Amino acid sequence: MKTLGVLTFVGGAGLIGYLLVAPPDLLKVGTNYSAKIVCSNVFIAGRDPDEVLAVDVQAPGHPLLKQVSIDVDQEAQSVQARLFRFFAPATSQFREGLGCTNVHDAVLSDQSLVPPNRPAQGLWPAGDDVALSQDPQIQSIMSDEALLGEGYRAVVVVRNGRIVTETYADGFDAQTPLLGWSMTKTITAGLIGTLVETGRMSLADNLVDSFPDWAVDARRGITVADMLSMTGGLQWDEEYGDVSDVTRMLYLGNDMAAFAAERVPEAKPGTDFNYSSGTTTVLSRVWQDKLPDGGLTYPQTALFTPLGMASAILETDANDTFIGSSYMYATARDWARFGQLLLQKGVWDGARILPEGFVDWMVEPVDASDGRYAKGHLWLEAPGDFPPFEDAYWLQGHDGQFIGVFPSHDMVVLRMGLTPSRFGYSSLPLAQALITAFGDDSS
Repeated sequence: MKTLGVLTFVGGAGLIGYLLVAPPDLLKVGTNYSAKIVCSNVFIAGRDPDEVLAVDVQAPGHPLLKQVSIDVDQEAQSVQARLFRFFAPATSQFREGLGCTNVHDAVLSDQSLVPPNRPAQGLWPAGDDVALSQDPQIQSIMSDEALLGEGYRAVVVVRNGRIVTETYADGFDAQTPLLGWSMTKTITAGLIGTLVETGRMSLADNLVDSFPDWAVDARRGITVADMLSMTGGLQWDEEYGDVSDVTRMLYLGNDMAAFAAERVPEAKPGTDFNYSSGTTTVLSRVWQDKLPDGGLTYPQTALFTPLGMASAILETDANDTFIGSSYMYATARDWARFGQLLLQKGVWDGARILPEGFVDWMVEPVDASDGRYAKGHLWLEAPGDFPPFEDAYWLQGHDGQFIGVFPSHDMVVLRMGLTPSRFGYSSLPLAQALITAFGDDSS
């Protein structure tokens, strides 16, 4: 028995030593995810760190996340996360205007951005004032928990160019920046559109200037258009429940675009639909390389400031590449501004932001997706695997982020929250109820 006790002690000590020196990737994914979510929500959204850890990280997540502890350094504006208080330490660092970045033995640049001025007074979208509908039917819809969905945080409805109704869950309001997850992909498509408008990019461009290794194999034929339609042909695993391509990219390295660009070609460009956050992160590096200063100020100058999206923060990796697949925070009203830009075919306050015809191209179906996806990082399939609805199209993000654009009804419906896909929520019934309530009156 004494020998068994000694062996147990030695084995336990060895396991602890192993976890301290070389923790498994799954543990590192968990702590880096936790540090990142807490950091962004504390220093961008101003939320309580313990609440974020408990509600955003632990409640809906992997059982291991319940063993994560955090240490928030308000002065340094950083968050460290550990598992079982000792293992797999991870650090996320905030920089003004660029949000939080996970640091893996890297030194971040001293880059920061001055937040843009808030819109002038006046009705949204020129200002931030709203005149909300007092129609009892609309108010009833906006208080229907089944339509809003479990875990909703914000719903904003735009009709005829004005916010006509909105609602927020307890703890959230019109000033709370919210994470869009993969709705950020469509922001990346919009940024590329602004560069196409000014002649600095073309949808027919290949990507070899940013990734010279692609010139020697089948990847040399991949175009920007192929990547936007998710038909670049590169191998990619978008599974979030384990250590996969997407979790390795987001949580285990400093240079996300380089990691994604190393994926091998497995299909001819344009022939196979494979939804991939790596694809969009690669595109972020490509469009940034078109600009002499690395493009860190470009989202503000080209898109956010013209649209009045003063709250928008597009976050970067440690290599200062925008994580254009996943990480943008903005208030619900500012996210709705981008939806309205698409509804208006890329024109804002009389100025053309996106090229003429670009939004029409964005919403064309991708043949290889069986009509579910559109060419500009948009979904035609309605949330919850519903078939396409009229001429609507959707921005969709992890855990229940949706912007539905309804051209036939001059309407944008935004719904954001923390609603894991296992709940089977769709914002389409909410939009349909609103369409019915408003009727055909477009005045």
